Amino acid sequence: MSTFFTERHAVSPSQAGTFDTGGLRQNFLIDDLFAQGEISLTYTHYDRMVVGGAVPGTDPLPLGAIKPAGTESFLDRRELIAVNIGGEGRVRAGDETFTLGTRDMIYVGRGASVSFVSTDAANPAKFYLVSAPAHATHPTTHIRIEDAKRVDLGSSDTCNERSIFQFTNAVKTCQLVVGMTTLAPGSIWNTMPAHIHSRRMEAYLYFDMDEDQRVIHLMGEPKQTRHLIVANQQAVLSPPWSIHSGAGTASYTFIWAMAGDNVDYTDVEPVQPGDIL
Repeated sequence: MSTFFTERHAVSPSQAGTFDTGGLRQNFLIDDLFAQGEISLTYTHYDRMVVGGAVPGTDPLPLGAIKPAGTESFLDRRELIAVNIGGEGRVRAGDETFTLGTRDMIYVGRGASVSFVSTDAANPAKFYLVSAPAHATHPTTHIRIEDAKRVDLGSSDTCNERSIFQFTNAVKTCQLVVGMTTLAPGSIWNTMPAHIHSRRMEAYLYFDMDEDQRVIHLMGEPKQTRHLIVANQQAVLSPPWSIHSGAGTASYTFIWAMAGDNVDYTDVEPVQPGDIL
């Protein structure tokens, strides 16, 4: 078996406020996404989002069913997005095969079988996976990084000059919303001013960092904040009641993925810096 999973239950804001560092990391940090020759999945009880990683060799690495989904095949009642953050790789979805360079994305609709391959095992592909329940089947679509909608925000004066690439702006999904944000050299802040969105959960994958660098990820209710120290290629689960923002010790990139009641990027409740404690 090459598909492994763990399960994370939902946590209330009052419960999260009692956690020490270990409790926060155990419930909200995913630190074991990418293992050679394996697919590692975390099934969350936030909008039934699954977050995972796949690191194939030159032999196909199939995405297997997991018990929490309750279906014979993984995508029987789900949709999937895979973003490649490693070397060139291929994704086979049903009868089609797609080649993904680094930072390319593929959306796979409900019902398809999926497997992953690296073009060069010495420089393997690393597929970051997010999946959510699907009520309809939409076409499998390959989106290259240059085809994503790009939005440039922030400035060097506020240390948050960044480029946002909205992948799902160009593809129809049931509920997945996925994009990538790259910080400019010298900028460290992401998603500040912060916000919450009570109708959607979110997951952040931080990557493109040197191994000795870190991101200080802010979470929690706006007036009861907590933080996580996040290393390269680790992910954070953000409940609907939590802010999600961070500052790095150097520039970095992160992939943000949401699932929930709608796919409206602008459906957020802003929280200004002066209102955060």
